[in-house]
Parts: sequence; structure tokens; C-alpha cells
Amino acid sequence: MNLLSFIIEKEGFKSDIAEDGNKALILLQKNVYDLILMDIHMPFHSGLEVIKYLRSELKMETPVLVLTAFSDLQMQHQAEELGINGYIVKPFDSSDLIRQISLILKK
Repeated sequence: MNLLSFIIEKEGFKSDIAEDGNKALILLQKNVYDLILMDIHMPFHSGLEVIKYLRSELKMETPVLVLTAFSDLQMQHQAEELGINGYIVKPFDSSDLIRQISLILKK
């Protein structure tokens, strides 16, 4: 279990972990999720590539919360284009993460 899973599961949420973009795609094709928490920088396929695929090819409308080390206008533009529901800039406070997750899931 990694730190992110620990934070999420401590709040009563369940999680699956994909170590890279390929594994994320496999999990997304096999399972139904209430929310996808995706890091932008992953091996094999970036988080943005995975999100683009799930939106355009799989036609999934599952809310997506992105983790990124970069907060700039380009990221905001990409987020809007891909239908990302929110993003958190690393490093982040765990209470901010839980607050964002709760807000997205209540919509």
C-alpha cells in the first residue's frame, strides 16, 4: 500500500493501484469506479493519455481527479479539454485531497 492509498482508505474509500499507464488502462476496462485519481506522470502512458483514451475510446464519464507537480495555464487547458473534474498540485495536504474527492463524488 502506498501513501496515497493509505490516505484514501483511512477515510473509508476503497482503491486500486496501477503502477503505470498500461495497468491503469487494464483496470479501467475491467472495473467500474466512482472516481479515478490519476497521476499525470506515469511510465508507458501518461495520465493524460489514459484519460484521453477513456474519454474518447471507452466513452467513460467517470469523474477524474488529477495529481500533478505542475500548475500552469497549459495544465488547466488540458484539464478542461479532457473533461478532468479537478486537479491537485503536489505536494498536497491530505485534507485537501479528501475535500476534493468528497466534492466530486457529491456532484
